[in-house]
Amino acid sequence: MRKRSAGILLFRFNNAALEVLLVHPGGPYWANKDAGAWSIPKGEHSDGEDALTAAKREFAEETGVNAEGEFLPLGEVRQAGGKIVQVWALKGDLDPLLIRSNTFTLEWPPMSGSAREFPEVDSAGWFLIPVAKQKLLFGQREFLARLCERLGADKSSS
Repeated sequence: MRKRSAGILLFRFNNAALEVLLVHPGGPYWANKDAGAWSIPKGEHSDGEDALTAAKREFAEETGVNAEGEFLPLGEVRQAGGKIVQVWALKGDLDPLLIRSNTFTLEWPPMSGSAREFPEVDSAGWFLIPVAKQKLLFGQREFLARLCERLGADKSSS
């Protein structure tokens, strides 16, 4: 079975320019990475679980905010490693400085026998589409194009 993830791409219009909310993964592996490291808030789910329900749960776990409203399906993308990611867009707003993520435990430093907790998400931010394309993981960039198409927004200047 292929791994499956579901997520929510929050968007807003700021002075008529389309912006999306992206999250930066926490933990030591991602600490010094920026371009190509940010993500749509998402997480894995089982084949039997409703994907939109999973997307809402994962959004809440990674941001501390419940996602509610009219969800626009953006479809699925198969990432290079084979994982299938399904995303919905949602118009909304939140202050990235107020996000509260759940945590995970990791042996750090490696082979030290010491376990440390890290946030799943260490920061979030609103980005115009051209900047979001640079920051977002390569395998998720298709969702930006689909969002722009769905909203009739200009991909190059939003």
